[in-house]
Amino acid sequence: MSRPAFLLRPEPGWSASAAAARSIGLKVGGEPLAKVEAVAWQIPELRFDGLLVGSANVFRHGGPVLETLRDLPVHCVGETTADVARASGFTVETVGHGGLANVVASLAGRRLNLLRPGGEARIALDPPSGIEVTDAVVYRLRHLPIGPALADNLGRGGVVLLHSAELARHFVAECERLGLSRTQLDAVLIGPRLGPAAGDGWRGIHIAERPDDAALLALAAQVCSKVG
Repeated sequence: MSRPAFLLRPEPGWSASAAAARSIGLKVGGEPLAKVEAVAWQIPELRFDGLLVGSANVFRHGGPVLETLRDLPVHCVGETTADVARASGFTVETVGHGGLANVVASLAGRRLNLLRPGGEARIALDPPSGIEVTDAVVYRLRHLPIGPALADNLGRGGVVLLHSAELARHFVAECERLGLSRTQLDAVLIGPRLGPAAGDGWRGIHIAERPDDAALLALAAQVCSKVG
């Protein structure tokens, strides 16, 4: 009997991942443990050559301020973000694979001043010579507690899918608050950088071969099928 896969990411990603998970036979549990909220922001007073975007939430919550930047080319972390960028009227120049650091590295040899709109929590970047990156916060995550029903289901064991380090830290903190053991839970991480946030105490920790939802779900399917 397959173990349940617990999804915890915010909407609309939760529903998208749940549908994709069910399509490959996963038993889906969990609920969003965060809500994305827009933040009032202004464009820094600099001249920019493009946008560097690591999440589709930028286009969902950037608001009228972001719309004024539609003439700038967009360098996206992956296909999902690129699709939302195009649907929002932006022109996508770069679609990355393997994380935002790889997107920046692919631009080496050019002189670019890039604006990186994003959330309050973000990964540090080390751009190549000639590329400057300026950050702007356009959204934040409001974390939500684990409710009694979800806590009860988690206590029976399963596989927890973690899409971000911020979410991993919150989940671990909630487990500690509730006294919920993770010894019957496997963690499936979207990338190795989530390891420190996920910590120890799990039944097992598994890392997707690529930092995208499809690879995360494929690995979760393998882990869920290993009942013993």
